[in-house]
Amino acid sequence: MKDRVLFVDDESNVLEAFKRQFRKLFDMEVAPSGKEGLQRIAGGNGFAVIVSDFKMPVMDGVQFLSRAKEIAPESVRIMLTGYADVKTAIEAVNSGHIFRFLTKPCPPELLAQAIAAGVKQYRLIHAEKELLEQTLKGAVKVLTEVLALTNQEAFGRSTRVTRYVKKIAARLKSSNTWKLETAAMLSQIGCITLPEEILQKFCRGEALSVDEEAVYRMHPAVAADLLEKIPRMSEVAEIVACQENRFDGAGKAPVPRKGEEIPLGARILKVALDFDILETAGRSQRDALQEIKGRNGVYDPAVVAALEDVIRMDSGYARRSCKLTELKENMIFAADVRAMDGRLLITSGNVATRPLLQRLNNFSQTMKIRQPVEVLVPVGDWVF
Repeated sequence: MKDRVLFVDDESNVLEAFKRQFRKLFDMEVAPSGKEGLQRIAGGNGFAVIVSDFKMPVMDGVQFLSRAKEIAPESVRIMLTGYADVKTAIEAVNSGHIFRFLTKPCPPELLAQAIAAGVKQYRLIHAEKELLEQTLKGAVKVLTEVLALTNQEAFGRSTRVTRYVKKIAARLKSSNTWKLETAAMLSQIGCITLPEEILQKFCRGEALSVDEEAVYRMHPAVAADLLEKIPRMSEVAEIVACQENRFDGAGKAPVPRKGEEIPLGARILKVALDFDILETAGRSQRDALQEIKGRNGVYDPAVVAALEDVIRMDSGYARRSCKLTELKENMIFAADVRAMDGRLLITSGNVATRPLLQRLNNFSQTMKIRQPVEVLVPVGDWVF
């Protein structure tokens, strides 16, 4: 498959020459102005290289390529000009918008070499980004599955909280959805270092001793330290580190921030985590919300208002009873899953991931499991 190249020039004869010279080498498109060039880029054609003339009416080459960089930052940009203007060349290259600067008339073989170099650069950028994204997603997946297999209480809490974080972020029109969801899912990863009895007491809503409280409050810092070691996860780590910060700055937070100095993701996470504690303790959504609203200075008022909207508009989940063989990924366990002898296998609130389902299947080979299993599925998703 040929790499896509866009040529932009206000002279139709130049565009025709480009078509004749390069149609066998590249998948070409042409545009007679910067405006039309931007329209083609915005159309999502995914150009590897964008070649533009400098001197064009209304929008010159520097202006066009600067706008093109905003729309398609991965595309490699080349500028052609009939004016050997050193000042223009320096401005274009130093602004960071231009990969090559060539003067007209430019021999076809030289232009072809420049475009080929641009294509190579594009492939390198694209491959590096894809590798990093896959590595990042893989690391997050591994950490999530480790939490699921080693600490049911913490994993259940993180999955419940993530649902609220996603909905609150949507109400606030946040643009960093992936980072917020990742921070929510990994917010409890530091709990793997906690003694089991401390975490269970906390999840049951029981009072912790002074020493136990001090140990528990360390888990966000532990999680943030782990996440900082993963490339491109610094912002997620900061959200996790600030998850217990009060909006008014009171208290002893590991990272002293207050108000809008606290990342939005951390402000959302704080509300979602505390709301989950109240719900887990048996409070209704309405009572839990009133409790949250009554804690002056603890939360960002805008986030609390968004939570109220989520609760009001949430259509909820349908509760179903399933056999083990009917369980599917992404179902939510609505009740604890236990063996016939009473042993706890999976706590309520956990999402049915592949490792959890495999674990349940392994257990079923050696012991009897209480059935049916109670699950939650989004309304409309259940298939009989």
